[in-house]
Parts: sequence; C-alpha cells; structure tokens
Amino acid sequence: MTGDHGRLRYGEQVIPYQVVRRPRKTMEIAVEPDTSVVIAAPMEVSMEAVAAKLRQRAAWVVKQRRYFSQFLPRTPQRRFVAGETHYYMGRRYRLKIVPHRQDGVKLLRGFIVVQTRQPHRPGIAQDLVEAWYGRCARVKFTQRMAACRQRFPEPDDFRPRGLVIRHSRRRWGSMSPGGRLLLNRRLIEAPVVAIDYVITHELCHMAEPHHGAAFFKLLERVMPDWEQRKQRLEQFMA
Repeated sequence: MTGDHGRLRYGEQVIPYQVVRRPRKTMEIAVEPDTSVVIAAPMEVSMEAVAAKLRQRAAWVVKQRRYFSQFLPRTPQRRFVAGETHYYMGRRYRLKIVPHRQDGVKLLRGFIVVQTRQPHRPGIAQDLVEAWYGRCARVKFTQRMAACRQRFPEPDDFRPRGLVIRHSRRRWGSMSPGGRLLLNRRLIEAPVVAIDYVITHELCHMAEPHHGAAFFKLLERVMPDWEQRKQRLEQFMA
C-alpha cells in the first residue's frame, strides 16, 4: 500500500487529498470527520485520473467538508487533570485523582476515579485512563459486535475473523479484506447508538466491500435509522 498527496482547485477552494493505493478496480472518495479527503484507488491508476475523478465529485466533497468543519474544533486537548471532563459510553464524567496503594481506574458516582501510588507524577493519570479505556473498549465492542450481528438475517455470515482496537485520527472503523474489524479506541467515549452504527456499517462491508448502491441498500435494511446515528456520532465526537 502506497500513498500520494495532491491538491485540487475548485472555484475559490483548494481541496488537499491523499491517495491510498489498493488492489481494487474502482476509485472511492471519502471525506473524514477531520475534513481530510482520502481517495482509495487501484494500484495502476494515474494521479491525473484521480484528480479527474475528484473534480467530478468536487461539489459533494466541498459540501461534506463544510458540514464537518462546523464541529471542529469542539473538544479541547485533554490534559488529564483533576476536575477535567471525560466521556464514557456517551456519558460525561469528571476526573478524580486519589492516592492509593495500587494503581487502578473505576467509575464512581459521576467520576472517573484514578487511584495511583504516584498522584503527582506527570502523565500517570493519562497512562492509567488510556489503558482503562482500552480494556473497556475490548469488552464493550465485543458485546456490541455480537448484538449488531443479530441485525442480519444470517448472523454467522457476518462474524469478523478478528477485532483490532487502536487509535486513529481519520477513521472510526474499517473492515479488512480478510475480515478483520478495526475500531477506533475513541469510540468507547460515544453513545451506544453511535458505536452500533460504526460496527454495523463495517459488518455490511463483509458482504459489500465498496460504498455502492448495494452497500447502502443493505445498511438501510439492517439499520433504517443509520443516518441519524451517523449524525449523532459526528456531533458527539467532533
């Protein structure tokens, strides 16, 4: 997989974009929540052909970037200090850091309580909270994946071969050609309706790899309110 970068002028706008080469037959243009434009293209397609395709979709791209930009930036950079607001499964919690003989994190009456032997050590709260988020994500995403599979007429046909959780700046989820589901760790902060949207969207890719008419027909059938859920995700996680 290789990547190229380009810029397309459309009227008074300049659209920067990244090209990701993949073993596929068609091009796919995606506008990510951070307003970046990513084009998945066949290995042999020229940058000229990519630019021509983007020019055809430029009006839509500009509209999508404008939509996402209204939510940026909303959430300040987290510092992981006492009293700071954090989210878990769509609910807001305040961070509380207390001395304790063992390191750990737990939810307690509206607080994410960080227990640590070194409460004044820089970065300790962030390390503990991030590790806790990761453990929770593994448990909750596995549960929600099992629930989302039941939306399909044949749930066993939509069982991923693996679940990968990692940080990503651009994508909430993806489905590999080998059937491995990748989810963004940050999703554990989102409401269940939004988590289920991302998982169901990616499960649909097991039957329909590309965002064509057949893909959206399947998504509409198994999750009729997917557009409202998508909007909820974008607004909450901006």
